Amino acid sequence: MNFRRGRAREEPEINLIPLIDILIVILIFLFLTTTYSRYSELQINLPEASAERASERPEVLNVSVDSSGKYAINGTATAYGSAQAFAGALKQAAKSTKEPVIAISADAAATHQAVINVMESARIAGYNHISFTTQTRR
Repeated sequence: MNFRRGRAREEPEINLIPLIDILIVILIFLFLTTTYSRYSELQINLPEASAERASERPEVLNVSVDSSGKYAINGTATAYGSAQAFAGALKQAAKSTKEPVIAISADAAATHQAVINVMESARIAGYNHISFTTQTRR
């Protein structure tokens, strides 16, 4: 018994649309990830200048904070009573320097509040340039 006798054999179809979509995505990926080297078309000779280093270096106030919350300004132990009192100590250490840089050297185990106290005192004293000292990992 041949039930398929009257039917014509169907040929399988290959749908190319998903293949084209995948190829377009691959091309876009290649275009985006390819680095192009650009060659300058202009030959530029930069001007030369000779300048001396600035003879004036800013005054630096070193404020140290240890892990137990003790403060020191330029190596001299200073008690922290309030932000205003510490600001006065900063002004006294700066003497006549108009705008010193406050370099905060805080112990890694020092509290965040201890560092914020120094920053607040510097703000009250009118010193806006603050930096932090760090060390490189071994």
